[in-house]
Amino acid sequence: MRKVKSSVAEALAGVLADGMTIMSGGFGLCGIPEALIEGIEASGAKGLTVISNNAGVDGIGLGRLLATRQIRKMVSSYVGENKLFAEQYLSGELELEFNPQGTLAERIRAGGAGIPAFFTRTGVGTLIAEGKEVRRFGEDDYVMETGLVADVSVVHAWQGDHEGNLVYRMTARNFNPIMATAGKVTIAEVEELVETGTFDPDHIHTPGIFVDRLVLVPEPRKHIEQRTVRQRHEEVA
Repeated sequence: MRKVKSSVAEALAGVLADGMTIMSGGFGLCGIPEALIEGIEASGAKGLTVISNNAGVDGIGLGRLLATRQIRKMVSSYVGENKLFAEQYLSGELELEFNPQGTLAERIRAGGAGIPAFFTRTGVGTLIAEGKEVRRFGEDDYVMETGLVADVSVVHAWQGDHEGNLVYRMTARNFNPIMATAGKVTIAEVEELVETGTFDPDHIHTPGIFVDRLVLVPEPRKHIEQRTVRQRHEEVA
């Protein structure tokens, strides 16, 4: 089956539905699959559960899906950059399943590896542990967390080949590789499309077996959430 699709719309065709669960890669705005998120927005799919480290910012990334009220629930770790997210959550419009960041990453990794649950000390004795099984191992208590699997995972990679092998660049790697393994259908947007056989096998971050579809999105926008600029000192004459 040909994995490379000619457009974002074609890459998403036939896989989106109301009420489904979507994993979206990225950390803040770094490495987000922005074109695919905008494709989800255009599809009109609603009642979505979205698993992502955060929810973008207002008007960018997943923030666009919050603005259109397409997201019903977020499974997240950090939500501090999005005013609309806070407003919808505090008003009861948006559900939130909050996770310590390492726990979220491990839940996704476990889901992709076929591990249904695991125990961790993180969150024991806090709100995070409410309603969950707590078991004692040795001298410490551990809370049980379940693995996460999505109907669709959307990820961003620097390079991909026609077989779906992916390579990420620097910090844009973040949550993308583990999410690529945990989707029943995984769709990647790539900045560069190279011929199969170009990659050294040891340098591939996500093997193509995990990727069902990919689309070329050259020269994507790369936003900066918080730009801090040092004031330039006047030159000494």
